[in-house]
Amino acid sequence: MASLGNVGRASHKPERPRPSSSPQSASLRNNGGGAQGQPHSVRSKAAPSNSRRSVTPTSRTRSLPLDSDQESERVRVAVRIRPKNAEDLSDVDHADCVELQPELKRLKLRKNNWSSESYRFDELFTESASQKRVYEAVAKPVVESVLDGYNGTVMAYGQTGTGKTYTLGRIGKDDASERGIMVRALEDILAGTSVSDTIEVSYLQLYMESIQDLLAPEKTNIPIVEDAKTGEVSVPGAEIVKIRKLDHFLQLMQLGEANRHAANTKMNTESSRSHAILMVYIRRSAHEIEETDQEKGITTGRQGHHVLTIRKSKLLIVDLAGSERIDKSGSEGHVLEEAKFINLSLTSLGKCINALAENSPHIPIRDSKLTRLLRDSFGGSARTSLIITIGPSSRHHAETASTVMFGQRAMKVVNTVKLKEEFDYESLCRKLETQVDHLSADIDRQQKLRENEKNELKKLLEEFENSSAEAEKKFAVRSELLQKENAQLTSKMKELLQELDSQKEENKVLIDEVARLATSLNDIKCLEEENNRLEHDLNDAMDDLKHQKEQNIILCDEVARLEMNLKLDKQKQLDDSAYQKILADTTQMYEEKIADLTKKIGHENAQNSGAEEEMEKMKKQVADYHLLLEKSQVENSRYRKALADTTKMYEERIDSLNQRIEDERVHAGELEEELNLMKNLLHEHQTSSKASAEKELAELRMRLQEVHQLHEATTDELRLLHIQNKNLESEKAILRNELHAVRLTLQEEEKRRKEAETELIHLIKGVPESEDGFEEKVSYVNENITKSSALRSPQSSHKSSRSRETILSQRNTITKICEEVGLQKILSLLESGDLDVQTHAVKVVANLAAEDINQERIVQEGGLDALLKLVESSQNTTILRVASGAIANLAMNEVNQGLITSRGGAKLLATAASRTDDPQTLRMVAGAIANLCGNEKLHAVLKDDGSIRALLGMTRSGNTEVIAQVARGLANFAKCESRRIMKGHWRGRSLLMEDGGLSWLVANLKTASAPTRRHLELAICHLAQNEDNAADFINSGGVKELIDISDESSREDIRSLAKKTLRLSSFFRGENDGAQRLA
Repeated sequence: MASLGNVGRASHKPERPRPSSSPQSASLRNNGGGAQGQPHSVRSKAAPSNSRRSVTPTSRTRSLPLDSDQESERVRVAVRIRPKNAEDLSDVDHADCVELQPELKRLKLRKNNWSSESYRFDELFTESASQKRVYEAVAKPVVESVLDGYNGTVMAYGQTGTGKTYTLGRIGKDDASERGIMVRALEDILAGTSVSDTIEVSYLQLYMESIQDLLAPEKTNIPIVEDAKTGEVSVPGAEIVKIRKLDHFLQLMQLGEANRHAANTKMNTESSRSHAILMVYIRRSAHEIEETDQEKGITTGRQGHHVLTIRKSKLLIVDLAGSERIDKSGSEGHVLEEAKFINLSLTSLGKCINALAENSPHIPIRDSKLTRLLRDSFGGSARTSLIITIGPSSRHHAETASTVMFGQRAMKVVNTVKLKEEFDYESLCRKLETQVDHLSADIDRQQKLRENEKNELKKLLEEFENSSAEAEKKFAVRSELLQKENAQLTSKMKELLQELDSQKEENKVLIDEVARLATSLNDIKCLEEENNRLEHDLNDAMDDLKHQKEQNIILCDEVARLEMNLKLDKQKQLDDSAYQKILADTTQMYEEKIADLTKKIGHENAQNSGAEEEMEKMKKQVADYHLLLEKSQVENSRYRKALADTTKMYEERIDSLNQRIEDERVHAGELEEELNLMKNLLHEHQTSSKASAEKELAELRMRLQEVHQLHEATTDELRLLHIQNKNLESEKAILRNELHAVRLTLQEEEKRRKEAETELIHLIKGVPESEDGFEEKVSYVNENITKSSALRSPQSSHKSSRSRETILSQRNTITKICEEVGLQKILSLLESGDLDVQTHAVKVVANLAAEDINQERIVQEGGLDALLKLVESSQNTTILRVASGAIANLAMNEVNQGLITSRGGAKLLATAASRTDDPQTLRMVAGAIANLCGNEKLHAVLKDDGSIRALLGMTRSGNTEVIAQVARGLANFAKCESRRIMKGHWRGRSLLMEDGGLSWLVANLKTASAPTRRHLELAICHLAQNEDNAADFINSGGVKELIDISDESSREDIRSLAKKTLRLSSFFRGENDGAQRLA
């Protein structure tokens, strides 16, 4: 945009949003950032707190609001790049100049193949971004806030033919996905409101600085009206249409687009020749909004509204006409006039945005009707979203860069979003009328009820009077009856007392019974012992029984073993019978063969006889076993019978004993309960009487013991007090004498001190005042002092000689006072409570500090600390000025410079500069800081303490002397920094760059006086010798000023220094050659 790009001489370099004064606005501004990878931008001078600006309702407020219905929010800016058209695709000579990085929200703008700049925005949309995504990211948050009662603005800005009208005003009749922001916004508004809400729209165009109604084309040149109280801008002559359905709105949009001015240019076949503004007015009940929020799960925190309120909000959707260059658009005739008005209004808008971004005290809102209509959108109370549209081709690089810079400046604008609520007086009036009717009916009904109640009360009163007379009679009768009953109760009481006496006698009997029960309790204990003994016997019997059972078990085992043996014997008998049968068979066989085996039979017979003997023995043993088994079975049966009898006997005995024990236990429990009851009664009686007696006795003993101890302690203490009293009396007499002598001495000292102070005050007041008694430490102007002094006129030399003589006479007088009174006395007066005395004392110290011979003594005697304390705490302008001048004099010594900074003097001076606007005081403070800048060891401390920032901030006064001291300080700083770099002690970007030192030097070089200009030229030359500062020089225009210094400086040495710097620096050599070629 040609016309807007030159607003405020804004270059196309990236800018960073200025940090706001409040933490919240700072965080909001940092969401959008400036250029990436660029040097720190120069901080512009902050407007002073007492500066005047136009007081309008849209004045920007940087501090956080006190109520919860307003908040600071910066303008959000999005970028949308249009797809390439046929012309871009056919133009092979021009490559794309724009690169989008949506994930980083960064746009890179290429000037050529080796130079590019990057910018950060809130949203970036590529060529393929859908209309829905653009709406949800840019406009939907604004629409939602409008539904909540806030004003909102959505605006499109960009070169002609880049898709602004497509983004905002596309109707999408055939394809709903192509609908623009206007249609989608009304669709959401209709969905988010109820039947009782009111939605009205106006559709206007600003054509050649004339407001026309697109819905009623006959209305032209509609005036803008501003409310004198609220500053709200309105267009009362515009057609306002209520909207209920989206189809109705689409018809209105078609009507408006048909009436809008458009023309065919080289840049766009349907180029909009006017700015279109859609105004949507929403009127909602706050109660309904809260109900809607509660349905959505949103808690508004507003409860208990008893008065109905309505929220009025306004949504502006602005489709700006595209900026264009005449040579590219080919506009002629009437179209050329239209382009002039379009560029004029866009230029005015750019000026306002630029002024808001730079925090200017004056905003040129009234330069155009467009800026008046958008008054609330930038710097006002509306939530604003701006979408800038650009093309990809490098053929339009200048227009694209201008559009991008417009968006960057708009991101720095902060609006104070406010909620607008009003009382719903119409609904309230209707409700009140209804309530009045109901209340009137209630009053009539209550009056009738009161009359009925009054009649009933009269009847009740008569009945009460009658009943009260009867009650009095009944009361008299009742009183007589009560007296009789009282007499009867008295007699009964006497009878009860007699019964109580008899009860006491019974109690005595009970006590005897208790004694008897105690005896029976002893008997019970004996029974319990007998019971225990019986239980012991029972346990023994049980043990015996167990032993018998074990023996029975053993016998059973033995019986089982014998039965087994018996079975074995029977088996053996069976075997023997079989053996005998076999033997018989064998014998028979042998008898048949007896004839043949006679000899063998004899032998066999012998063997058979032996076997028979053994058989007889076995039979005998078996018979014995049978007898033994029978005996064991008989004995076992006998044992079993005896065991059964014994077990039965013991079981019967155990049952009887258990029954007896149980009876005894029950009886013992009953006796024990009775005994416990009696014991408790007796114990309570005895305990109560005994405890009270023992308690009283213990208390008496304790009191007696305490009294005895107290008596002994008092006697000892009294004895010691007598001794101490005697000692104190003797010491008192001695101290009285010493005190009297000290008082006399102090009186004499006080008298001498007052005389000395009076004399010192008279001497100080007699000294001629000189508040300018500080010298400048100039580290770089020692070369041509003789030459410059020779060039002075006789008149000026005569004046300087007279002023020198006056200063010498003043210093001689002050030196004489110092010798007579003493420096310590003078320094002590700096802490005097008398402001006049303190002022004269600090002036004397300042004049003494002007002499090198006195500076060491002043520091040693604590004068430096006293001066720093005055700078920190004094509210008097004169004392602050003179104390700063004294510190400036002390700062001419290198040792004192280190002491001043180590004790926080640099920070105190910076604070003092922010507390005052007096030019002379600022000159003294600037002189002190300038002297400190001449010490290269202190540069880092001065930067950290904010002294450099304070030094540059003091130029706000506009005083030439203050500016001269600031320039001298920067020159000292740059000179020392350059010397350190040449010696190889330090490298890096100058510390002055971060606080905007170079920008200030360049800005004031042409307007400063000759002496001040000499300081500025030297500072620029020395800063240029640091190669790390080259980028800052190129960006801020310092290279051009350095070239001018080499040609136009009034001093030869400065011109030589500038030429040498340009010659030696490879960065500046090319710039210098280019400038010479242009010349």
